[in-house]
Amino acid sequence: MKALQITEFGKAPVLTELPDPTPEPHQAVVDVVAAAINPLDLKIAAGTMRDFFPAPLPYVPGTDFSGRIATPGPGWQIGDPVIGRLDPGTGGAFAEKVVIDAAQLTSAPSQIELKTAAGIPTAAATAWQALVEVANVQPGQTVLIHAAAGGVGSFAVQIARRLGARVIATASGSGVAIAEKLGADSVIDYRQTAFDSRLRGIDVVLDTVGGDVLTRSRAVLKPGGLLVTTPSPAEGAEFVFHTSDAARLAKVADLEVLVDRTLPLADGAQAFAYLAEGHARGKVLLSVA
Repeated sequence: MKALQITEFGKAPVLTELPDPTPEPHQAVVDVVAAAINPLDLKIAAGTMRDFFPAPLPYVPGTDFSGRIATPGPGWQIGDPVIGRLDPGTGGAFAEKVVIDAAQLTSAPSQIELKTAAGIPTAAATAWQALVEVANVQPGQTVLIHAAAGGVGSFAVQIARRLGARVIATASGSGVAIAEKLGADSVIDYRQTAFDSRLRGIDVVLDTVGGDVLTRSRAVLKPGGLLVTTPSPAEGAEFVFHTSDAARLAKVADLEVLVDRTLPLADGAQAFAYLAEGHARGKVLLSVA
């Protein structure tokens, strides 16, 4: 099978030929249709996450994928459309085939293309984990979502609306219209207006940016409000680091996926470089099949 592989941390992935995976009895083999690149993939490839994910070299990056069952494990049939998330420490999604615990697969949503569904697993489930499991957002609360046109942010807007919250979002440029389309009640263009000069009394802030945005977000919270952050642990904030869970993934599989662009697997190095620029509107996908 063809796969993107890293042989040295800090170097771009290259397309190579590898043996097809062999499953254990509890596992399934999936013919990959598409895979999504996440910021975590960039960090692992750069070698900055070795204390958390000691990925062995050579390493095939990628966690999020969509595809069809090739070798069925328990509960699945050949040809079933599925989505899933691999462990970051082992990776493997940027390849024509993946092997995964069959219990960690979820049926792909029927309302969107299978390749588009690759953008769901980490970003959508992280947003769910943050807003539902950590923040316990309730109807009528006001939620501020930063980078609402990004991967996690675009799903968070939809989830917060589903929970009955009033949604305020930050975005810039074309991202303002995107956030509005996804359901934000109001959107602040952060390049034009400092959000912390306008807002107060926010129940929950979801920070997907970190740094100065995280620091300034504390000022907009109401007393007893909650700041949730995804980039890295921070004092005074609840840190969310996504963990795979098929039951959680099933709950977000019907959300709209915002796709910035889709590139072929052979252009993986270009896709990595683009995502690293930090300007993607939604997900960057690799088309495999």
